[in-house]
Amino acid sequence: MQMEMRATDPELQPLRIVIIDDTEGNVRLLEILLDSWGFTNVSGFTDSRLGLESCTLDPPDLVLLDLHMPDPDGLAILEALAPQIRAAVSLPVLVLTGSSGPKSKNLALGAGARDFLMKPFDSNEVRIRVTNNLELRALQLSQRRHEEELESRVRQRTAEAEQARVDAEAARLDVVERLARAGEFRDDDTGEHTRRVGATAAALAERVGADPDLVDGLRVAAPLHDIGKLAVPDEILLKPGRLTIDEYDAIKRHAEIGAVILEGSESRLLGLAREVALTHHERWDGQGYPFGLAGEDIPLAGRLVAVADVFDALTHERPYKRAWDVAESVAEMSAQAGRQFDPGLIDAFLGLDHHALV
Repeated sequence: MQMEMRATDPELQPLRIVIIDDTEGNVRLLEILLDSWGFTNVSGFTDSRLGLESCTLDPPDLVLLDLHMPDPDGLAILEALAPQIRAAVSLPVLVLTGSSGPKSKNLALGAGARDFLMKPFDSNEVRIRVTNNLELRALQLSQRRHEEELESRVRQRTAEAEQARVDAEAARLDVVERLARAGEFRDDDTGEHTRRVGATAAALAERVGADPDLVDGLRVAAPLHDIGKLAVPDEILLKPGRLTIDEYDAIKRHAEIGAVILEGSESRLLGLAREVALTHHERWDGQGYPFGLAGEDIPLAGRLVAVADVFDALTHERPYKRAWDVAESVAEMSAQAGRQFDPGLIDAFLGLDHHALV
């Protein structure tokens, strides 16, 4: 009795079907049947080599494959198509066989075949098996497209969130850098001290083989070293003569105030800037402030900026001092190795182009 078949789903009709069978009559019959059911993308091959090449160049959605053919036979083609068969969206292969014996079937199943069509073909069986396998294929393709769309949206949202984070960090840095320049203009009418300290600290860090992230970070973070000076009164900061003990204590508080200004951010660069602001007045011999740290207990960033800051201060005029010449400044830096400065950093500093740093 002929089975009543449901209409072919229009979404299945454009899916690509490849028939590979060395018997021309079988290929022609399957092409006629598939065409009558509305399938519009069907390719038939009696030459197995051409059939395999077609599947490789233009991956199909279903393969109807004869096992017993001249080289390459069906098993060889199954092996060649293994990457498509085992993919996340798997390629279904229906084996065309006239044998009911288990050996061929087991070999085909082991090689990745999905199902079998017995010869001579029963049209209802062909339509049922073709439709069922294409429905599964279409479902997998739809699910994969859905996953890719989700992945794309996640990537887009991640990129947007990252860009927002970068923009927010850039905005924070811009504000803080402007504050730092504003503070510097109070005792450096060019406002260039902060930039030079950043450049010198980065150059010195690079010379001693510091991590590239630290080198790049210091160019941005080191200029914020004196941001705490915003809290120092002008009559103290700009005083031309010797400071009293109380006035010097007020000056020294700028390190801790700068750290307070910069704390609480998730930004790596602002975290580095906070460390620099807090520790760039510590001394190698432990006589610095605010904590009296000594030697390598002082963070490397603080030790680097200490060298850059003092060299720039020596070589430029301030309200309380004249500008020293480069040779005189370098000699003083060298004399302070092992006392104010890390001696290893001073050794590296002596190899820099000092005139280019001024």
